[in-house]
Amino acid sequence: MDGIQELIEGPKQFAKDSLHLLKRCTKPDRKEFVQISWAIGLGFIVMGFIGFFVKLIHIPINNIIVGGA
Repeated sequence: MDGIQELIEGPKQFAKDSLHLLKRCTKPDRKEFVQISWAIGLGFIVMGFIGFFVKLIHIPINNIIVGGA
């Protein structure tokens, strides 16, 4: 009987913690949403430039190694 109680305790605690988290979560206001959107957009732009420059450097190096056949 004690083993069954221990088996049930894990999911029970998980459900309790999940409900506690959902109660604490709030919808962001407009200012916070705009700030997060700007940060994500800036991240996309930075990662795009990094990828572009890596590709820009990779093409001539690849041509030198392969021999421009």
